[in-house]
Amino acid sequence: MADPLKLLLVVAVALVDTDGRVLLAQRPPGKQLAGLWEFPGGKIEPGERPEETLIRELAEELGIAVKADCLAPLSFASHAYESFHLLMPLYVCRRWEGFVQSQEGQALKWVRPRDLASYPMPPADLPLLPAIVDLLGP
Repeated sequence: MADPLKLLLVVAVALVDTDGRVLLAQRPPGKQLAGLWEFPGGKIEPGERPEETLIRELAEELGIAVKADCLAPLSFASHAYESFHLLMPLYVCRRWEGFVQSQEGQALKWVRPRDLASYPMPPADLPLLPAIVDLLGP
């Protein structure tokens, strides 16, 4: 029997601005899947709840403060990559404090839901797009 794939648990968020656009961040050079666009978020640390991870990651990556009750679960992705299996809950957030700014040099873009599919994304992110369009409209 083959070795089981390691399960990687990450969490992501669709930040939605007042115009109904969703924030995408571009993976920086040197990282796996560099250059692809994704929803902000990150790896869940031991003992951390998904909401706590998003609060921490959004402060670190984007310089914004988010409260747990402003994070609503929307969907999730389950995707087998070659060396690991990714499980990724996706939340939606429409309220935060501060101004979204790249804190780690990654490119950011606010995108209309209907245009999300035109950005190259990691394979795990693609199945999440219909849920976002269903929620927000095109």
